[in-house]
Amino acid sequence: MQIAFVLYPGFTGLDALGPYEFLKMIPNADIRFLAHKKGPVPTDRGLLTVEATHSFEETPSPDLLLVPGSEAETGTAMKDDTLLAWLRTAHETTRWTTSVCSGSLVLAAAGLLKGHPATSHWIAQGLLEKYGAESRPHDRVVQSGKLWTAAGVSAGIDLALSLLLEICGRERTEIIQLLLEYDPQPPLIGGHPDRVSPDILAKAKAEMLTLAQSRNA
Repeated sequence: MQIAFVLYPGFTGLDALGPYEFLKMIPNADIRFLAHKKGPVPTDRGLLTVEATHSFEETPSPDLLLVPGSEAETGTAMKDDTLLAWLRTAHETTRWTTSVCSGSLVLAAAGLLKGHPATSHWIAQGLLEKYGAESRPHDRVVQSGKLWTAAGVSAGIDLALSLLLEICGRERTEIIQLLLEYDPQPPLIGGHPDRVSPDILAKAKAEMLTLAQSRNA
């Protein structure tokens, strides 16, 4: 099985690397990190790079593709005609076309989510509807046929587990979950707009806006 993780400058590391740690456990998985060309691709803060092992051209028909989101560069990826064209072509033959966080907006910009339920980071839900998708802001993972979208950042791990259930079955998925000790016990009950105070939500929105403006300045 060929699994392709899309990379672009400024992508969020955990969006891709969280699912990678789980999906690499699929027997005989052919893992590829894709970009326009082979070489290092910087993540959103510029402190970490991930090596693109293959180009889009070298990987025309993966079984599973995953598009990560970004703190501030999703819009650039959404305007990347080469990437969007590759997504449309690859989607024709994938078994699973997936995204994490605002990566769903890249799928939407490629025209793949029109008429489908989908999710994204909570701050990006409104943009999904502008591209004809049905926003599901309360769902962590949304499946619509072979399209799978996950909410923000850490939700990529839940997406990976959901995919593993379908691909490998329950027993293997439980083994992988145990091997990686995915047993979340957060010290706070939060992480979604429905579970935080209005003050925290307002401050989080302001921080996201400031970050996006500073990255695009």
